[in-house]
Amino acid sequence: MTRPLADLMRPNTIDDVVGQTNLLGENGLVRRMVENQKLSNLILWGPPGCGKTTIARALANSVDMDFVPMSAVFSDTADIKKTMDAARMNHDLGRNTLLFIDEIHRFNKTQQDTLLPYLEDGTVTFIGATTENPSFNLNNALLSRCHVGVLQPLDSSDLLTLMSRAEEFCEKKLPLDDAARIHLAQMADGDARFLLNTVEYLFNANFNDPLTPDTLVGVVQKRSPLSDKHGDEHYNLISAVHKSLRASDTDAALYWTARMMTSGQDPMYIFRRLTRFAVEDIGLADPNALQIAIAAWSAYERLGSPEGDLALTQLVIYLGTAPKSIGNYRAQKAAYAAARATGSLMPPKNILNAPTKMMKNLGYNAGYIYDPDTENGFSGQNCFPESMGRQKFYQPVERGFEREIKKRLEYWDTLRQKINAPKTSSTE
Repeated sequence: MTRPLADLMRPNTIDDVVGQTNLLGENGLVRRMVENQKLSNLILWGPPGCGKTTIARALANSVDMDFVPMSAVFSDTADIKKTMDAARMNHDLGRNTLLFIDEIHRFNKTQQDTLLPYLEDGTVTFIGATTENPSFNLNNALLSRCHVGVLQPLDSSDLLTLMSRAEEFCEKKLPLDDAARIHLAQMADGDARFLLNTVEYLFNANFNDPLTPDTLVGVVQKRSPLSDKHGDEHYNLISAVHKSLRASDTDAALYWTARMMTSGQDPMYIFRRLTRFAVEDIGLADPNALQIAIAAWSAYERLGSPEGDLALTQLVIYLGTAPKSIGNYRAQKAAYAAARATGSLMPPKNILNAPTKMMKNLGYNAGYIYDPDTENGFSGQNCFPESMGRQKFYQPVERGFEREIKKRLEYWDTLRQKINAPKTSSTE
């Protein structure tokens, strides 16, 4: 075989495509296009090896269109125009063209815009494939002219089906016992291309005895987990960490953190986000959270991996099990909003220093009370601008240490009201 097995086994119709029932099943977007024999412009978004190119080729066959593939990695604006000129001539001869552009997110804005008039006048039907989130990487003008089909990684049952088809196609059995077949499907991690490439290797390796899961691991490299470090997968994983911690689902947070670490994400970025979580989602409900976050971050910088990985795990467990509060976060937002709304109001003169005689004469520091020297350590004096009135930005919750803070604030409010209550004179 001069062509890879994955290419030789590529389905000719959508009925032969494994998985992606959300698009290919009854009432699925792609299924309805084929049944109506009318294709629309389409963006196929999904991870590597999930069937984007396969579906595009099968669509062309299903509606009898000429399939013209391009790669956004190797093509430029001149290539697009040359392809469109050929498609227009094809159209004049009564043939329709399905233009498939792989890695469409690699085209810049100008190259994407070059496609628009040809999509408008029907010179081609366009299918683009991307592993990146289309809403981040494709122009709104192009997106508005296309449906978006979301593809998922193939599950283990789909991959086991592909193994059986490969055995029928090659007319030989894989050198795997039943447990090893399941293990190989898991090792492929949803990637059909990886699976079929591995199957092809196993067919050609001429093993004498069936492989077990343990011996399979010794001869086959596991597929590397998806990791783009700066793109959609990166932000999906850190979002999963953050939301799991917020839900106090500590085990899930540990899993998503492990996914980030094993896929090569930057540990410093993870520590930065966890420290942010400590002040944003825990705050004063547990003031130790911030200290432990900084300490764990510092420990990792000193120890490195793998020893420092335990500091990260300890931090995740602490944050996941800590009481949660956004009182700190809400107080910041409220205070910033008030500061923007009130402009340049002066502080009350009683809390301003008076280093010069003139400032004393103007009333600076007049009536200032040194709180630690009072009976209750609290004076109740006003510290807001006089024209503004008192505000209440911080609202502690009845959880963790904030429960104690709330009691203290309520106590001070009571003292303040008592201290500032109007004095009544008694008459004989």
